[in-house]
Amino acid sequence: MSSSTSSSGSVVKKVKMGKRVEKMLKDKGGSTSGQDNGDDDPNKTPEPYICTGIFEADFTEFCRRNLLKDNEIPAVVIRPKPPCAQAPPDNKSKDSKDSNTSKDPTPDEGVDAANQEEAPPKTYVTKDKYAYFRPVVQVEMENEDKPTTVTEIYIRGWKIDSLMVGIFKQCWPIIEKLSVVNLWNVNLSEDVVKEFASFLPQCQNLKTLVIDGTWCPEEPWSLLIGEDSLLTSLSLRNNGITDKGAVMIGKALSTVKSSNKNLVSLNLSGNKITDVGAVAIANGLRMNRVLLSLSLANNNVSDEGAKKLGEVLSRFPLTHEEVVERRKLLSEKGSPDQGLLKSPPPSRRDRDRPGSVRSSSHMDKTDKKRDKSSKKKDGRKGEKEDGKSSKTDAKKDKDDTTKGKKEDKWKKGGGSRTSLAGAVSQPTANASFVADTMSTKTSKGKKTSSKDKRVPESDSPEILEAINPLLEQVESMDNQLWIPGNRCLINLNLSRNKITDTGMKGLLLAVQYQITLLNLAPSPAMKGILRMSLTGNDVKKTDETYVKLQEVLLARDPYYKPPEKGEGDNQSLAG
Repeated sequence: MSSSTSSSGSVVKKVKMGKRVEKMLKDKGGSTSGQDNGDDDPNKTPEPYICTGIFEADFTEFCRRNLLKDNEIPAVVIRPKPPCAQAPPDNKSKDSKDSNTSKDPTPDEGVDAANQEEAPPKTYVTKDKYAYFRPVVQVEMENEDKPTTVTEIYIRGWKIDSLMVGIFKQCWPIIEKLSVVNLWNVNLSEDVVKEFASFLPQCQNLKTLVIDGTWCPEEPWSLLIGEDSLLTSLSLRNNGITDKGAVMIGKALSTVKSSNKNLVSLNLSGNKITDVGAVAIANGLRMNRVLLSLSLANNNVSDEGAKKLGEVLSRFPLTHEEVVERRKLLSEKGSPDQGLLKSPPPSRRDRDRPGSVRSSSHMDKTDKKRDKSSKKKDGRKGEKEDGKSSKTDAKKDKDDTTKGKKEDKWKKGGGSRTSLAGAVSQPTANASFVADTMSTKTSKGKKTSSKDKRVPESDSPEILEAINPLLEQVESMDNQLWIPGNRCLINLNLSRNKITDTGMKGLLLAVQYQITLLNLAPSPAMKGILRMSLTGNDVKKTDETYVKLQEVLLARDPYYKPPEKGEGDNQSLAG
């Protein structure tokens, strides 16, 4: 009887639970049906979706909101990695296992252990039919247990259209740790590239962009490295870039008035760039002092492009536009209150000259008077407060000497344009040297006046941004102003091109000039070319210029280690 009553009680409980489950399912079904009916209503606007930072969830939701079916949505998977080598077993654990096996030797356990040790690593994964060719978004994470830690995104072999780039525009800026985007053979159009360039600066931590094997007839790749770009590394290999795209990339690197301030590495190997494109990229390096690595490997560059690159790396004359911009920068640097003053009316003689040249002599005199009065006031205050009148007197003496030099050069030059530019360059160089010494003194912790405290310290970004190639010391030769070339580029890859011994001579002169300049004025930030790849060009390996260039570069290569005497003897004996 007791068993029958217990069984009947259990049946009653199951019935009650079944009724509850059915009720819950009915409620859920009613609510879901109501939602479905609401979703089917065309007049009802969907609620805005708030991104969660989980790329897989956000990407899938935005795909559904753009009316993509479930079988059309690319899957988000973790990028497969090669199998890792097994860690060596610990000696302690091995000794303990040996002791245990010696105590209780069982043949079955020994066979199982041998099978586990000899099992080969699994290097492949089987998939369903055609699943391998379906679009997939591969990701890498810092921690696979935390889906918000996506750091890299890889897309391979499927077209990214305007709909998909719009979804990426909503998802990628929310991913905080996204640093690398790698696209290969994705068939981008001009509008898609423009859309990428518009929202990639919103990804604060995205520094590396790789777009390889993707042809675009319009070649709008220069938009990716505009003034707002935060990219430090850009790879555009095997994209069929011609001189059209290379010219635009050269302008994006730098012009007279602007330059890219973040890009450190640029890879343009495997394209169709000729001497025209190489000259344009070399012109982009004239005012760029940020790019460290440039690859033009496997292109169609010959001697003209190589000689232009060598000229930019050694020294080059300023164009008329660059000279005018230099004079503007010098006038702004010498008179900070120039914008608040009214310039005098132009004379008949100076009507044909640019504004910066026309008012230079007049503004220099007025600025010097103001500088004298302000320095006298500062000197009196300094005597009362800190008793540092000797320093202000020394500074006045320096200004007087630079002033005398400038007047002598102006008298010798006869008032020509070239003599004016040469006269202006020397005082500004001295002034910049005095400013640097004063900034280093204040940074050491000495007392300064209240006015000096307002000036930013030497570690502030304003002083670092003040470095401009046009403000470097110039040399006047053949009625032209010459400045030192680009010494920030340390790696140049020109392998597998069409450069002959003529182009090699230009490159050799450039490297020798950089070494000489570095020995005269050492600079830790401007060491010049350290590595240059030149294999596969139209020059014999026994050519004298090529051999000498390789010897010079080998001595500058930071990764080169000369063989020891014992190793060389062994190699010679083996040979």
